[in-house]
Amino acid sequence: MSNDFKEQKMSKTYDTVIIGAGNGGLAAAAKLAQSGYNILLVEQHNLPGGFATSIVRGRFEFEASLHELCDYGPSSNKGGVRELFEDRFGLDAEFVRVPEAYKLILTDPDNQLNVRMPFGKEEFLKEMEKQVPGSRESVNKFFKLAEDILSAFQYIGKAKGNPDQSVLIKEHSNFLKTAAYTVDEIQDALDMPDKARKILNAYWCYLGLPTSRVNFTIFASMVYLYVTKGAYVPKKRSHGYTTAFDAKIREFGGDILYNTKAEKILVNNGQVIGVETSKGDVFKTKHVISNASPTLVYNKLIHPKSEVPEIAYKELNARIHGLTAFCVFLGLDASIEELGLTDYSYFIMDDMDTDKLYDDWSKLQVPKGQATVVLNTAVPDCSPPGTTMMFITTLFRPEAWENVKPEEYFKLKNKIADGLVKEFEKATGAPISEHIEEIEVATPETYARYTGTYKGIIYGYEPEPWDSLVPRLMTMGEDVHIKGLEFAGGFNRRCHGYSSSLKDGETSALLTLAKLKQEGEVE
Repeated sequence: MSNDFKEQKMSKTYDTVIIGAGNGGLAAAAKLAQSGYNILLVEQHNLPGGFATSIVRGRFEFEASLHELCDYGPSSNKGGVRELFEDRFGLDAEFVRVPEAYKLILTDPDNQLNVRMPFGKEEFLKEMEKQVPGSRESVNKFFKLAEDILSAFQYIGKAKGNPDQSVLIKEHSNFLKTAAYTVDEIQDALDMPDKARKILNAYWCYLGLPTSRVNFTIFASMVYLYVTKGAYVPKKRSHGYTTAFDAKIREFGGDILYNTKAEKILVNNGQVIGVETSKGDVFKTKHVISNASPTLVYNKLIHPKSEVPEIAYKELNARIHGLTAFCVFLGLDASIEELGLTDYSYFIMDDMDTDKLYDDWSKLQVPKGQATVVLNTAVPDCSPPGTTMMFITTLFRPEAWENVKPEEYFKLKNKIADGLVKEFEKATGAPISEHIEEIEVATPETYARYTGTYKGIIYGYEPEPWDSLVPRLMTMGEDVHIKGLEFAGGFNRRCHGYSSSLKDGETSALLTLAKLKQEGEVE
């Protein structure tokens, strides 16, 4: 052991230390603590959640990032996330159903479209056929493939990540056949009409990758779960359920340290041996689950750096970092009725050329696509009577902001915010500007500062077919490059998004749990 380790005082021993109290970290900590293990959750911020939190400005408590939760579902048809929250953890948090799937507005004069899509498979198909006569068959085939994919995932889950290949080939052939393809390639094969594709692909920005590149498996699963189980939002913003996680972790016997940054993951001979914090404390452990990304961990946290294996760097360099975000939070002194806002989720773009939209996110300009949420349509009392709370979100490639000078920053962010508000007004006719009581703007710099995420990235690594859900899950175990180190959250195996991050946290906890039991570290 090096002198560095000999000189450091190990102040306390834990079975597992979890770094970061984002969705993945919270789920992992809750699972391990519930299982009777001695765990410590370390979070640099003064509250839990990471991106899953809220901000207060004046009379308004804004949702910081969540648009809508996937795979939650009604009590009669629970999704995986609802089962996790209610049945496995017993979280004290209330969720409400979003009224409609989405409103898609395309503003290009040559490709104008204004359509509201409902939840429910049959209702969705009926509306699609109404909008695009002759499209029902191809869209229904899309849903059938999604059903087959989800059935395969259920089997893989029951097989605990070690499925029988012969069973996959015999019973889940569509899962295997589509795993290597993009959304565009499958929709081409289904001969889906162009207009139907535009409408069906509205959720593409939730994954942040054009349909020519995004993996069909993850996209189809997401769309199908939204359509069949609906979308849900926490009544008291994300902060409501993340604080409920905090309470449960403590109830289960876990320890939590806020305002405490993990400075080093101590490694010796390829094995995790401890974590050093910003306060100088060193906690002994053989297991770390990091909600911080592999990018940050391998480049900044592993100590000494010589313990980072070359394969870890190669893996990072092969991957493409996802997008960062720009968000305008608006508290308005008029009701949704006065403003004429009838929908919860607005996808507003000039056209559904997703390659062009994605490329435009590399430029420092007002983006031509936005996803906007009007929370009062789902939670009427989320703001005081006679007011409206909404937020406009767009995306950027992180490198677009790299050369912004401090003296240009505020002017630039105000210009983009103003442009996004004007685009929403033009598309919907709602007089937003004249009713602004509170406004706050979050940029990539904001996300980097508050969460510590690399370059302010809100998504994980881009889920192209070669690096999407299926290959990541099928190589589970082979992706562990330092013994005792697991990851959890949007940069890990289940890819990004709230639901994926929560489930990934539980998966990483289960993998760690198996190792702890095998090692017999707890009586």
